[in-house]
Amino acid sequence: MSAETVTSSNASTRSTRKPKGEGHARRAEILAAAERIFVEVGYEGATIRRIADEVGLSSTALYMHFSEKSEILHEICRLAFARLQAANAAVIAEGGSPDVILRRLMEAYVDFGFENPNAYRLTYLTRPIEARDGAQSAAQMLGGDLFRAFEAIVEQAGAAGHLRGDARATAQTLWAGVHGVVSLMITKPYFNWVDRSLLTRTMLDALFTGLLKP
Repeated sequence: MSAETVTSSNASTRSTRKPKGEGHARRAEILAAAERIFVEVGYEGATIRRIADEVGLSSTALYMHFSEKSEILHEICRLAFARLQAANAAVIAEGGSPDVILRRLMEAYVDFGFENPNAYRLTYLTRPIEARDGAQSAAQMLGGDLFRAFEAIVEQAGAAGHLRGDARATAQTLWAGVHGVVSLMITKPYFNWVDRSLLTRTMLDALFTGLLKP
């Protein structure tokens, strides 16, 4: 092989690589690619090489942004929880009675799930064997804080006389209900679902009728 051919080959290889960008932008590209790949082939099936190739980086260059695959998964989950936390904060800032805020929080949760289906899968539907590396730690640290804030609103509703039963059980049942709608619709898209808004509204109406007093 001639020197000219080698040079041409190297140039061609380099041309497939994207130019080095700003750190935050590059990290965002890596996270977006990893999110897709984790959902497509599973966390265990994904490799650093595949993620790097997706964004036009060498594996070595990717390691400059993330030290290991679990760190990528943790960051995806951390950012997902941060977005949901911001949505919740906006709802609470609007004010209103505890039961009204609860309904809005649950609607915001559903909207978040459908607007971020891949992140939702990784955050809430990752298998235990995979979650131990990144999703589980994020869920325990950040998801726990989110749920406790939600539970506090349920307790306020109880203090205002709106609950029919135990506050903790009510909070968990409300979350389980909306989680069921989101997880089923994003993982079983082939099912003949009714309109998403109708299904969500029907679920919330049933939950609030059964668990809360007028």
